[in-house]
Parts: sequence; structure tokens; C-alpha cells
Amino acid sequence: MSGQAATTERPAEGSSRAPARDTLQSQPRAGAARATVVQQLRAALVAGVSWLVCRLPEAPAIRTAELLGELWYRATPARAAQARRNLGRVCAHLEATGRGDAMIRAAVTDARSLERLVRAAYRHAARYYLEVARIPAMTSRTIREQVVVETPEVVDEALADGRPVIFVGLHFGAIELPGLYLAQRTGRRTTAPMETIGDPALQAWFVRTRGQVGVRIVGLREARRELLAALRRGETVGLVADRDISGGGLTVPFFGAAAPLPIGPALLAIESGAPLYVASVRRAGVGRYLGRLAAVEVAADGTRRERATATVAATARAFEDAIATAPEQWWAVFFPIWPELEAADRAPVGGPGG
Repeated sequence: MSGQAATTERPAEGSSRAPARDTLQSQPRAGAARATVVQQLRAALVAGVSWLVCRLPEAPAIRTAELLGELWYRATPARAAQARRNLGRVCAHLEATGRGDAMIRAAVTDARSLERLVRAAYRHAARYYLEVARIPAMTSRTIREQVVVETPEVVDEALADGRPVIFVGLHFGAIELPGLYLAQRTGRRTTAPMETIGDPALQAWFVRTRGQVGVRIVGLREARRELLAALRRGETVGLVADRDISGGGLTVPFFGAAAPLPIGPALLAIESGAPLYVASVRRAGVGRYLGRLAAVEVAADGTRRERATATVAATARAFEDAIATAPEQWWAVFFPIWPELEAADRAPVGGPGG
């Protein structure tokens, strides 16, 4: 998810115009590294590709992305093995808890069915990059005509009275669309943290393109301060929290095994009193998306750490429900998630000398 800013302008109903950009976000930060000539050329190339992709018909663009995903699958066997381990665990837990459809059940016992899920995960990961490139072309019409909300009553509840809300996303499906939907639906910007990449020119492109569609990006270093300030102003914030990238997460049950997950959304909810929701949008064909929103109970009793742990665990359960609808669209499977699963994979086979 992405996020946006303080000074906002509400577009007219049905307008394709995003909220007014926070001009401060378009300026380089004091002390920020200057882009090299190579980085500027690379960013220009990305912007050019984005310009072209935004003008191509969507169906052939998707077919091209999926073809690249297949080539990616063939070229990265170690990455595929990681996805195979993680998807195997996900499918086994979903089947054991009665949440698996025929495709998931088959993947538990049939290696070829599991491999089809792995290949599909590559195709969906490639489509993510296509969607990033197409962000500048996203309008309120895109959201209105292509996104079907499966939980309208929960969305109405979350956005009632213009109150501040915390939305948590995951590396699943069309990850950019929840933030765009919120910006278009409310006319307010959503503030979201993003890890600063090592290319200043490319970083500026990400900040600029998301700002154009209603998402204000802040760096991880200042994220806590900026997100709390946005909530105090009555705005919405968005975070992605299904991978513990920083290493400071809390370990909770996730698909039947212990996994560390980020603590940030839980602490924000506890400190601000704002309600917490998990948002997800999955792909359902060309130009069609299905969106869901689920409320997460923020623990009210116990110590601060106990409350945070209980809230992170509740968030993990909501993640499971979202992923269960399309496990192959959860492209976090390409990264380590469960320490125990990674340790088992590294363990030597046989005894000494085996």
C-alpha cells in the first residue's frame, strides 16, 4: 500500500483527478544523495517504459509480462525452490484447516500441481511490475470499472466519518490498488512508508508517480513519526507487513508455524487508538480485480508487548484468510518467511560423511 499527505483536496464525485500533490514530497530532502548520470539515465528509461506501457492495450501487456514470468521461473531455480517450500507449507495448512479448494488440495499431494502454483506465482510477480509501470494511467474510472469490492459493508465501516484508519497490506495480488482505491474513494491522501532504494533518481520516480495518484511516500527512518502525525490529523495510513525485513518483528503463528512479522501496524494502532484493517486485492483475469477488507481486533488488555503480540497474531490470521483466496498471488513466497523451514532446508542429509 502507499500513502498520502496533509494538505489534501477532495475531487468531485467520479472525477479522474487524484488529490492535490503535496509539493513538499516532490522536493529532494536536504542531504539526500544526488543521482549519478547512469542513475538518471536508468530512471529516464523506467519512465519511458512506463509511458509506453500506459498506452499499450492491457491484455497483450499482461501476456508479455506473464511470458517474462515464465522465463524468470526457468532462469532462477533457487528462487523457485524457495517458493516451492513456502507454497507447500501454505497449501498443507489450508488443506488441514478446511480452507483449501481443489487446486490447493492437489498441490499438497501432487508435485506437478504444486509446481503449477510456483509457476503461477512467477507470472503474478511479473504482473506486479507491470502494474507498477501502469500506475500513472490509473484513474478513478479504473478503480470504479475494474475493482469489485467483496466486503462493501466493512469498507463503509472503515471509512465512516472520515476518521483516521490504519490499513495493512501484504505482498499479494495487485498491491498498489488498495492505496489507490482509498485515495479515490475518500479524496484524501494515504501516507505509507517505503524503503529508500540506492538509486535517488529511481526513488524520486516512485515518490512522484505514487504522489500523482494519492499516495504520499515517507522513508522508513521517519516512518513512525510521520504515520502517527498523519493519524493525528485524521488521515489514513498504509503499511505492508507480511515480511519481517528489519528483523525486529514478533513471532506469531502463521500458517501453522512460528514466523516473525512486523510489529509496526500493531504499535501504531495501540499508540493512536485508530482501527486496524487488512486490505487485499487479487487479480481475477484481465482488467478485473477483487478487493477485500477485514477488521483486525486490537488487543486492549495486558502489557504493551502482550497487546502488540496479540494484535500481530490477529493480523496474521487475517493475512491467512486473504492468501487462502489465491496462494499463487502471494509473491512473498520468494523470500524466507519461516526460520524453522529455512533451517530444515539447510540441514545436512544423513550422518557424518553422508
